[in-house]
Amino acid sequence: MANKVLVTGADGFIGSHLTEQLVRAGHDVRAFVYYNAFNSWGWLDSIDETVLSQMEVVSGDIRDASGVDSATSDCSHVLHLAALIAIPFSYNSPDAYLQTNVSGTLNVLQAARRHNIEHLVCTSTSETYGTAQRVPIAEDHPLNAQSPYAATKVAADQLALSFHKSFDLPVSVLRPFNTFGPRQSARAVIPTVIGQIAAGENQIKLGSLHPTRDFTFVSDTANGFIQVMSHASGIGEVTNIGTGYEISIRDIVKLIAEVMGTSVEVLQQEERERPANSEVERLVACTKKARDSIGWSPEFEGHEGLKRGLQRTAEWFQNPSNLSRYKTSVYNL
Repeated sequence: MANKVLVTGADGFIGSHLTEQLVRAGHDVRAFVYYNAFNSWGWLDSIDETVLSQMEVVSGDIRDASGVDSATSDCSHVLHLAALIAIPFSYNSPDAYLQTNVSGTLNVLQAARRHNIEHLVCTSTSETYGTAQRVPIAEDHPLNAQSPYAATKVAADQLALSFHKSFDLPVSVLRPFNTFGPRQSARAVIPTVIGQIAAGENQIKLGSLHPTRDFTFVSDTANGFIQVMSHASGIGEVTNIGTGYEISIRDIVKLIAEVMGTSVEVLQQEERERPANSEVERLVACTKKARDSIGWSPEFEGHEGLKRGLQRTAEWFQNPSNLSRYKTSVYNL
C-alpha cells in the first residue's frame, strides 16, 4: 500500500475514475486539479461525497514547477495524467500542448526526483504508434507521431524514460489505447455518438468512419494504473493497456445504436476529419506484457465486454443531469 498517492489530472475523465478507485481501495490520495476562478474541481465535483471527503484536493497548474513540487512533497507515489489530449485542438494550438504535455511532465519528473518518489507512472497514448505497421501493436512497435498531440506525448514518454536511465528514477510509462466511459469529453467518438442520440438526434455528425480502434472501458484503464504502480516490474518500461479487440468507427456507431435501441443515420462532416496524413488508420493492442508483467487483464473484454461498457456509458449519458453538462449540437475540438 502506497503511503500517499498524488494523481495529477485528477479532475479529468480518467483521472477522476482513477482517484475514486484508489480511495475505495484504501489509498491515501492527493488529487491535483487545474486551478480556475470558478473553484471547480472538474469531474471530482460529481463523485460520491463520501469518497471525495477522503481525499485531499490541491489546485494548481502542471506548467508551474513550484506548484508541482509542493504537491509532490510527502507523497510516495505519483500517477501523472495531467495533459492536453484533444487531437483536433492540437492542430490549432501546438504551443499549449508542448507547454502542458512536455514541460508539465518535466516538472513532475524533477519533483519526483527531488522528493525521492518510490514510483512515478507517466501516461502515454496509443497515438504515439501512429497507424499500425503490424498487429497487434506491442510495446516495441515503432513510434510515429501523426499529430502535434502525439508528438508531445512521444517527447514526454522519452523524457520520462531518460530520467530512469540517467538518474535511476523509478518511472513507468503506461500506454492506454482508446479509453471510454462515463464523464468522457464529447471530443471523443463514443460520447459524441451517445450524446447526440441521448439528446434525441437520429442524424449523427461524425468524421472518418473507416479507422479502427481498441476501446477500453475506463475502470479497466484505471485499474491498469493501480497495477503498474504496485509492480516494480514496470519500472523503466512501457506497458500497453488495451483489450486486443478491434472495431471500426462505423461499426461502433451501429453497436451504440443497438445498445440504445434506436437507428441512426451518419452524416460525415469534413470539419470533423483529421488531415489525411494525420489520420491514424488502425490501432489494436497487444496486452501480453500487461498480463504477464503486472497481472492486469480487462474486465470488459471482446465484443460482449465492449457492449457492456457501452451500456453503462449510455445509461450515464441518458441521465438528464449528466447530459446537461454537454453541448451535443456543438462540434467540440
